Amino acid sequence: MQIKNIIHISESGFQKTFFGICLFLFVISSNAQCAMCRAALAGDSNVKKAEAVNDGIVYLMVIPYLLVGIIGYLIYRMYQSKKKKAE
Repeated sequence: MQIKNIIHISESGFQKTFFGICLFLFVISSNAQCAMCRAALAGDSNVKKAEAVNDGIVYLMVIPYLLVGIIGYLIYRMYQSKKKKAE
């Protein structure tokens, strides 16, 4: 029983370290911005261009989430059909 507690503590420490490293790398990458995008969208005169860039970002962001959702639903449906066949 004592070995399980030691393993649990070491896994918890590993998880905290891994999460900390991922968070650190995320913060570094989130501060980066394309210099050309910044120059092109700077100022009040480029409102339409800024809206177009934002719409493009949302479009590019939605596609992977849809794909993951569809694949997840198909896997769920596959497991449900296997469960019904087993009964």
